[in-house]
Amino acid sequence: MRYEKGHRDATRQHIVDVASARFREGGVAAVGIAGIMAGAGLTNGAFYNHFESKEDLVEAVLSNALGRRKQRLRTNLEGKGLEATVRDYLSARHRDDAGGGCPTAALVAEIARHPKPTRDCFTGKIVEIVDLIAAQAGKGTARERRKRAVAVYSLMVGALQLARAVNDGKLSDEILESAADAALALATGS
Repeated sequence: MRYEKGHRDATRQHIVDVASARFREGGVAAVGIAGIMAGAGLTNGAFYNHFESKEDLVEAVLSNALGRRKQRLRTNLEGKGLEATVRDYLSARHRDDAGGGCPTAALVAEIARHPKPTRDCFTGKIVEIVDLIAAQAGKGTARERRKRAVAVYSLMVGALQLARAVNDGKLSDEILESAADAALALATGS
């Protein structure tokens, strides 16, 4: 049976999208290929037509999800500015949507245990995100802005993780609000 042009790429992207949500919701280690493929409406055997291994899929997910996160960040920074972008990231809506939210916050602890090529992919995308924040990070030299941007992104990611982990709703909201205020003060150098 012949498929129309682009079918293979569309199927691969569908698998990446399903895996991306599942990895962010449950973690890479806890999600198996069978569950991903069932969620994509495909057979397990079809997986190997698109990926060499689960690790190959993890790299594709990171590249895709972090590329999308970078684009969303760029759009928000250009349209809404730094404050609205930080507050959007550190919002209850984002906290409550792990499957559709930031892949960094959802997967960072696991990625540290993955092979070098996966970590290289992750690192490259994080550098791109930090560079976007640095361009908005107030006054100072490029080095000073980058240093603040690294701290701001680290604060945002860590705060989102912590807000998701606690089981006290008021404390979770307080973490988000306090982190947003601190990140903005840090970003602007005030």
